[in-house]
Amino acid sequence: MFGATLLLAFREIRRHLLRSFLTTLGIIIGVAAVITMVTLGNGVTASIKDQISSLGSNVLIVFPVQGDRGRPRPFKQADVDAVSRQIAGVVDVSGSVSSSVTAFHNGQSWRTTVQGVGNDFLRARSVEVESGRAFTNEEESAGKNMCLIGPKVQKAIFVAGSSPLGENIRLNNVSCTVIGVLKERGEGGGPDQDSDNVVMVPLKMAQRRFTGSDDIQYFVIKYDSAYASTAIQDSLVGLLRERRLLQGAATNDFNIVDTAQVNQALGAATGALTAMVAVIAGISLLVGGIGIMNIMLVSVTERTREIGIRLAIGALAREVQLQFLTEAVVLCCFGGAVGIALAFILSWGMASAIDVPFIFNPVVNVMSFLFSALMGITFGYYPARRASKLDPIDALRHE
Repeated sequence: MFGATLLLAFREIRRHLLRSFLTTLGIIIGVAAVITMVTLGNGVTASIKDQISSLGSNVLIVFPVQGDRGRPRPFKQADVDAVSRQIAGVVDVSGSVSSSVTAFHNGQSWRTTVQGVGNDFLRARSVEVESGRAFTNEEESAGKNMCLIGPKVQKAIFVAGSSPLGENIRLNNVSCTVIGVLKERGEGGGPDQDSDNVVMVPLKMAQRRFTGSDDIQYFVIKYDSAYASTAIQDSLVGLLRERRLLQGAATNDFNIVDTAQVNQALGAATGALTAMVAVIAGISLLVGGIGIMNIMLVSVTERTREIGIRLAIGALAREVQLQFLTEAVVLCCFGGAVGIALAFILSWGMASAIDVPFIFNPVVNVMSFLFSALMGITFGYYPARRASKLDPIDALRHE
């Protein structure tokens, strides 16, 4: 009987194809909007996590800010050494300076950032060398003119397919030898911003050649995951306040950023925003369900005489109810299926447009389809019940 009922439902929907499509438009838009928002939200969250992870895991970034004494005071190498010696749980710590320069090679020029770092910095920030090698201890301590270039710098000033290793490039008026090419990391997440458009040189070389002082603009700390981040930060605050002669209620003239906390906060904020937008988009599903109920009530009115004939020749009330309920569920399922297909296209296109990963979530799609079917049952029940309660005599008299 269910097969015959389903066949009759498809036949009735096909008789009014345009009306059926317009009826399901609210369901289509609602399902497409919800899935698209959730998919894009997942992509944005993944993109943010990737950018935060480029800072390294279990990493603290310490940089000076304006305090009670006026302009920010830079750090010194002695501060970095003190952190390494006196705070338990610290694995790697390294200072960094940066300056905007123009890189030249074989007549090609490119605006980039030169960043003075040590090998501890590379380990702390999980910076990988794709080809070539990192600095040796001798190159780092002596501040030799060696450099690691980012992939964007390589593409900008070197011929495609050629190896930059061993080649000399000029950073403003300073010549240095390329010993490695960095692995692509992407944009964002640090004082150097675009992690691929950078030239890394030994810290002492950057201080001597580009900044002209022994100041350190900021430093990074990688800590052992067995230690609590809050305990390390408390120890770090106490040590830096002591070294920077901050007493009593004096405001800290430095700030500490914990990448784990930033990742968690941004993930929570993005998730909440995605949920809110999805709920707003879900309102259109409710509107679509009301549209289904409305058109089914119209259908009951139009087919009153048909219902009377079926009841008069022996059809049971539950069979009439099942007939109209099936039509409502089929309409909603059709809208859900079209909405999922539309969401797939929209999500893929918008993810490409805003340059975030396209993350297909089958659970969300299946749940949206099942919710569409539930909408058909919920909003189709009253019209189906009303049809089954018609009196056959009154229904046959209906014109």
